[in-house]
Amino acid sequence: MEFPVLSHHGGTRGVTGSCHQLHLSPTTSLLVDCGLEQGADASPGSESAPLGFDVQGIQALVITHVHLDHVGRIPALLAAGFRGPIYCSEPSARLLPLVLEDAYKLGISSEPAHVARYLAFLEERIVPLPFEQWHEVVSAPELGCRIRLQRAGHLLGSAYVECDVLIGQADTRYVFSGDLGSAGNPLLRPVQPPERADVLVLESTYGDRLHAKASDRLQRLEAAIDRALADKGTILIPAFSLGRTQELLYELEDILYRKALLGGTAQASGDDPIDWSQLPIILDSPLAQRITGVYRGLHDFWNAEARARLAEGRDPLGFSQLVSVDTHAKHQQVVNYLKSTGRPAIVIAGNGMCSGGRIVNYLKAMLGDTRHEVMFVGYQAKGTPGAVIQASEGAEGFVQIDLDGRMYEVRAKVVTVPGYSGHADQLGLIRFAAGLNHASRRVILVHGEHQVKSQLAAALHRHAAVHGVELQVSIAKEAKG
Repeated sequence: MEFPVLSHHGGTRGVTGSCHQLHLSPTTSLLVDCGLEQGADASPGSESAPLGFDVQGIQALVITHVHLDHVGRIPALLAAGFRGPIYCSEPSARLLPLVLEDAYKLGISSEPAHVARYLAFLEERIVPLPFEQWHEVVSAPELGCRIRLQRAGHLLGSAYVECDVLIGQADTRYVFSGDLGSAGNPLLRPVQPPERADVLVLESTYGDRLHAKASDRLQRLEAAIDRALADKGTILIPAFSLGRTQELLYELEDILYRKALLGGTAQASGDDPIDWSQLPIILDSPLAQRITGVYRGLHDFWNAEARARLAEGRDPLGFSQLVSVDTHAKHQQVVNYLKSTGRPAIVIAGNGMCSGGRIVNYLKAMLGDTRHEVMFVGYQAKGTPGAVIQASEGAEGFVQIDLDGRMYEVRAKVVTVPGYSGHADQLGLIRFAAGLNHASRRVILVHGEHQVKSQLAAALHRHAAVHGVELQVSIAKEAKG
């Protein structure tokens, strides 16, 4: 066998479970991501399943970002005996313990002593790396490997990984895209394509479509809020704790700021206008609150526009109308208060697909009332309660939804605000691949549905043909256990 060689332990059957092993020699390898399969991709019991591949010889784990479908199998990796460093960006080093602590409590043990021991063990392994700087991972006679992290624009700290492998006189550069962000993220700096790659391992989540313009989404969000609040109801936004929630808070602060400058009131379908300066934005997710706190402390990694707002004295993720709900008792009080009063409010609560978490109690209390509105700003996987509720948008009659074994009628308004995808679309993926400025070009597609990968492969080939470039495109296959 000629080295280096790649094997894939996830991210091949669908859009989750990314885990890629770069073999440098028969006894030396590097692991990029170690993610959990989720949703339709997951096998029964996968959350507690053993790793499924040998960890011997793995010199290091490199993390592209801290979503569970990229890091959720780290407990299994450690249980299998891995004791090497976990390399990631500086923001990811702050976020990873929060994400894995939450997953550990939900899936393994909430006993404080167990959690503390696990986190201490995990944090001993984490090695933060600055963006744009090379770091040597392997240095041996006739074998070398160094890595460099570049911003991927997917969420704070997300990176793509450049990996230079030197075997004898042969120098090969592998690039692992991780998840690439879409253009126009309000907080993050844009993605810059790699300057060179001999082999690109490329995600393909939305490789078959083009997104709506991100520049339009703020206007769509504001218009949807104006319509919803006219009935003096509560807007319920199911949101993922990491990434999406922080984008929403940033844009809600902008809307409130501009409304205040324009006079601060809007007419509702009653006698009293809505006072925007008093409208509560309720963040009801302990994990999202902790992550938002980390985001606020890492503003050096924000883009220039977001940092400029801070310089003006604004706090886009900690503004005065933001109300954080921490305890379960306070959560129940807020649910009951909003159900029984006519006071308008915007609630952001987890989880993003309405399959659990605090959003479920809000839905139980408010789905039956036409004053309220459920606003979706993210993908709803088939079969989840969120997908059923979303499908009721514009439907005739009332749709019923099963929440915790009981049926509820969906009488509340339902709206989907597009433009909040955290992933690059087909054009963004092609631009990333087309930025490669090296003679040898090979692309391996991962992290997408098979049909989507096939469409992206065809689009990449068309683009290469137009520009007179030879391009090899293949679809990754799962390594045999």
